[in-house]
Amino acid sequence: MNSRRIALAYDTSHEGPSAETVAAPPQVADLIVSYLEQMEIDYVFGVPGGAIEPLYNALARSSRRGGPRPMVARHEAGAAFMADGYTRETGKIGVCCATSGPGATNLITGVACAYDNGIPMLVITGQPSLPSFGRRALQESACTGINTLGMFRHCTRYNSLVSHPEQIESKLITALQRAVRAPRGPVHLSIPLDIMKSPSPVSQASYDIARKIRPTSLLDADATDQLLELLQQSSNIRLLIGGSCGEAIGPILQFAVLRDIPFVTTPDGKGLINPAHPLYRGVFGFAGHATAKQWLNDDNVDLVLAVGTSMNEWTSSGWSDSLLNGKLVHIDESAEHLARSPMAKLHVRGRLLSIFDRLIERPHIARENSGHEYQRHRNSREIRAPKWSKEGMLAEPEQYVSDATPIKPQRLMHDLGRLFPPSTRFLADAGNSVAWSTHYLSPADRRISERRLGGGSRRRDNGRRQTEGGWLRLTMDFAPMGWAIGGAVGTAAGNPDVPVVCITGDGSLMMNGQEISVAVAEGLTVIFVILNDQALGMVKHGQRLAGAEQIAFQLPLSDFAALARAMGADAYTIRSPEEMEALDIESICARKGPTLIDVFIDPEEVPPMNLRMQILGTDI
Repeated sequence: MNSRRIALAYDTSHEGPSAETVAAPPQVADLIVSYLEQMEIDYVFGVPGGAIEPLYNALARSSRRGGPRPMVARHEAGAAFMADGYTRETGKIGVCCATSGPGATNLITGVACAYDNGIPMLVITGQPSLPSFGRRALQESACTGINTLGMFRHCTRYNSLVSHPEQIESKLITALQRAVRAPRGPVHLSIPLDIMKSPSPVSQASYDIARKIRPTSLLDADATDQLLELLQQSSNIRLLIGGSCGEAIGPILQFAVLRDIPFVTTPDGKGLINPAHPLYRGVFGFAGHATAKQWLNDDNVDLVLAVGTSMNEWTSSGWSDSLLNGKLVHIDESAEHLARSPMAKLHVRGRLLSIFDRLIERPHIARENSGHEYQRHRNSREIRAPKWSKEGMLAEPEQYVSDATPIKPQRLMHDLGRLFPPSTRFLADAGNSVAWSTHYLSPADRRISERRLGGGSRRRDNGRRQTEGGWLRLTMDFAPMGWAIGGAVGTAAGNPDVPVVCITGDGSLMMNGQEISVAVAEGLTVIFVILNDQALGMVKHGQRLAGAEQIAFQLPLSDFAALARAMGADAYTIRSPEEMEALDIESICARKGPTLIDVFIDPEEVPPMNLRMQILGTDI
């Protein structure tokens, strides 16, 4: 057994129901928590219930010794969103749990969202005791009841019922490995009540789980060498940076700089780069910029490198011919992503960090022998490069600085990027929030790249950033309303030392706004910015653009600031740019607790959603 095994420790000095209960032998639930402790997991997000009670008992014991503790969500979907946000911020596996029956089914939306976005997550749900299966036990979730295991099968990378205590270690380790190996995603263990409170089959964790789930440096060396040959043969290259590039963004940007390659990003890749980077040409895809499409459509382009992107509707600009053509080289760790670009000239599969380390190191050696020729080529490219400004990229630059009342959503994005500190994490919710943020949000004072020591050699610290999530975080594909509300709470739980801004709509807040109460209870610095237009905004504007019936989008005028204060948060109502400017953002960011900013935006401003309308078959 490994020397780093963690014993199942207990605090017998703490008062409890009885001395007999405190002195009880470790249970299966304690073994699960010991593995979470070994992985340095801080929280288990969930809602307690009878069938999951042994796990909460184990978390209580863990909490007393400084190990993982529960964070109680107000709805199980919120718990899954919190685990999602925690994973993106910390790089650890987010953990969420729920009781049987409706607790488990409430989790499914958040788990499905993580599945579609490739977010590692451990999901634990309870079941009634095994002997009660088939007897209509309360909230029975087995194959003889409401089969939640069958439901999770379609949105998890591993899904299993633990039917014997001896299975728990092997199934838990298998699940965790599947969560972090590409294609990444959530994994689910369904554990009956009697199994979870059974005596642990071992007295201490048998395996060093960190060794089992650490990243591997997989690399298709032959394909990477073919890519190097294509790079040498090409003179006009473009780079598309996707949302899965977080770990490797430093070497990817250095590669772009060394070869003077202009780059664009997918919507979920925007948060990984500095929008002021001189080689940045905008967002390609949903709510993107015309400049990005123009740079990919240039007839002189002979090679397009798409890195870390799933080629879904929003990230491929509706499966555009601008990207999906014979000039494409698709670089990704996931075979599922690569399967969506069969027309590509080349597929390069592997860990992106390893691939771009190799791309940087190999040419660096070659250029030492022919540096003058390379520099002349780079200088000529710099002379040809057009002058670019952020304002010139935007669809409506005049609204970006408008002083009109009610405040323009474009202007609000400008103010959010300008007023909040560089360390801020922004999460944009589904609907208008993600459209406005993708196109217009642009924080200042972001670093451009990570420098290497000694030219092209490997960085001594492997170039790791503390987070792979970037400054802007979105959800692609599944895109549930309210994801950012729970996600922001999980982000702040993972890193309480930075401000977290949740950009959401009034519709999303009405759906999942109760999770603000969790930020109050935990003293988390989350700023909830509400785009208040008294409507389901994307529905309203979509109906208008499509010439459809104007129906079912209206929402009543609501005082969200009063609602937030009722839950214990600070709150402000904003109706003009002057009122936004007057906010004491420094104090808001220093407060250990949430703040809600209810912003009445101009409801007639149409978000940049043309791509979505085209996919729905609407000519606009």
